[in-house]
Amino acid sequence: MSKRHDAIFDDVLKDLSAPAAADRGGARFLKRQNALADSGEREEKVLRWVDPAACVMWSRHNRAYDLLTEENCRDLIDSLKAQGQQEFPAIVRRLPAGQGAEYEVICGARRHFAVSWLRANNYPQFRYLVEVRDLTDEEAFRLADIENRDRADLSDYERARDYLQALELYYGGKQKTMAARLEVSEAWLSRYLYLARLPQVVVEAWPQITEIKELHARSVRPLLQDAEDKVLAEAASIAAEQVRARAGQGAYVPVPRILARLKAAAYGANPAEDANPFEGTKNGMAVERRGKKIRLEFPATIAESDLRAALDAFLRQHYGS
Repeated sequence: MSKRHDAIFDDVLKDLSAPAAADRGGARFLKRQNALADSGEREEKVLRWVDPAACVMWSRHNRAYDLLTEENCRDLIDSLKAQGQQEFPAIVRRLPAGQGAEYEVICGARRHFAVSWLRANNYPQFRYLVEVRDLTDEEAFRLADIENRDRADLSDYERARDYLQALELYYGGKQKTMAARLEVSEAWLSRYLYLARLPQVVVEAWPQITEIKELHARSVRPLLQDAEDKVLAEAASIAAEQVRARAGQGAYVPVPRILARLKAAAYGANPAEDANPFEGTKNGMAVERRGKKIRLEFPATIAESDLRAALDAFLRQHYGS
């Protein structure tokens, strides 16, 4: 998605000058004309340097602003300090009068946090660079998704939760329509929607929501299908341990351990069944059990004699013969 992301901002950044001293309105307009190659029409982009206090996050912003900290924004804070200004503008909409703020941030929560932090920590000269646009909610959602889809600092769960809300708000619950508008496959979108629909107690079993990955949801799905009550009970137990860890009473349960405990709750601890007959061998064979299904993996280059010997070992263990 980086090429699409770059296309949105490339024209904006050309010929962009540094902020001048604040005028009476608290910001100055930076305007330039941009030719639209396909139609021959011209579009005026309006950029402003503003006080971040004049902006609020859009209620549908796909990033959990309250999870932003000096620590997880340190790279951006240091970058702004080194550059002396914000280079990439945030995308905002103008709010009606009487809303308590002038702008609503569609894209740019981390930039807003970083500039706000700098202003509060001995760098009052920093201002927030914004591009003012006239957008519908659905357009705002797609624009935010385009910007953030390839960013590792936006968690899978935040993205998934945003997709689930948008599905009903903008697409009438029609997954096919939404996938087409986002230009993604239905299967890809379906995986994220499943992540967003995980039972809350399972979500709470993770140390932080930012650590829940789409891959984790795929691992938990068969466990819930096969033994939902047992898995939910174990998730509740893990969640209680995570609460105590957040209060400074013990360590967090790490993600690999969470998945192992949920799997054990679903299928029980059976050392004979869980043993890997190929462990320690040099042929690259592996076995994975998922509920009532077993998957064998081996490299395409394995010798026939090695494959036959490995399969014989598996059959002996599986059937006890």
